[in-house]
Amino acid sequence: MDWNNRINGLCIWVCLHKKITYQMNNYSWLQQKLHQLALSSKIMREVTFDAETSVISINQTNDKHVFVSGLARSGTTILLNAIYESDEFASLSYRDMPFVLAPNLWSKLSFNKQDIDLVERAHGDGIKVSAESPEAFEEVFWMTFNENHEDAREKFKTYVQFINHRYQKERYLSKNNQNIRRLELISNIFPNSKLLIPFRNPIQHSYSLLTQHKRFIEDSKKDKFISNYMKWIGHTEFGPNYIPIHNKDLSFDNELDINHWLEQWYLTYLNCAETLKNKDNKYFICYEKLCNSKEYWLDILKILGIKQTYDFAFKESRKETSLEIDSRLSNKAQFLYSELIESPAIK
Repeated sequence: MDWNNRINGLCIWVCLHKKITYQMNNYSWLQQKLHQLALSSKIMREVTFDAETSVISINQTNDKHVFVSGLARSGTTILLNAIYESDEFASLSYRDMPFVLAPNLWSKLSFNKQDIDLVERAHGDGIKVSAESPEAFEEVFWMTFNENHEDAREKFKTYVQFINHRYQKERYLSKNNQNIRRLELISNIFPNSKLLIPFRNPIQHSYSLLTQHKRFIEDSKKDKFISNYMKWIGHTEFGPNYIPIHNKDLSFDNELDINHWLEQWYLTYLNCAETLKNKDNKYFICYEKLCNSKEYWLDILKILGIKQTYDFAFKESRKETSLEIDSRLSNKAQFLYSELIESPAIK
């Protein structure tokens, strides 16, 4: 079966009009339809992955990859960008959208003109991206294949090789906040990988999550595509498709209350610390220390085995809040925050 011709027949008409953008509400009608075609159907996602498998033959043995995962708004994106600047890693980028499960085939079918124009991403947080920027689209894989099946784990190894082949690198760099649910699984699949788990001051972090949650809900009311897009890429950390990581026996289940997000912070990082306590390849990364200590960043580079050290402009974001915060919950979260800072991996 000629998969190149099959996929070409589906999408070459869009390639002629393709213009990359990073604000979801600026996508053209053609772009929206292409994203719907490529991402909304599990069958289509499986077809594109099978197509890639049938034409790309690789057998890479290096598994010294890096997986960045924490709660959204923990500094995962800025850490991703900083590590990616080393030029030692392959990562999915905006250019791989929307056929992210077939990055090599899509690169042949779409125009490859370099686009380095920076625009602020839809979060409104000052982080600017271009078509070349790495981003979190890996969750599309886990939405397609059941992580509890051994077959899916082997396919994930293959998928990582696809991305490395696409960008001609030996090491893979992942940023996927949803992986906070499956870090133990990933460590088992790639035992020589490094797991970086960023965390922030719990009050600051919870306020940021609440703010983004409200922002994306309001934006999605103005443009339905925003909600669809976030659903298609598995973005359920906040916004119209929000699904709490922990949803049982909650003391604060109102997602418009900052205490809900603080409770999620506490339960998520507590569970992560307990689940991974015997894993030597996990590293809790303090966002505040990352922004205020050059030595801390240089230690991270050494841990990752990055050959050449370099500076990166980390910038701490702090907001004042007068919202009512449960004192008992706050005390527990702050205590855990202090314990994570003192974890032996990076001081």
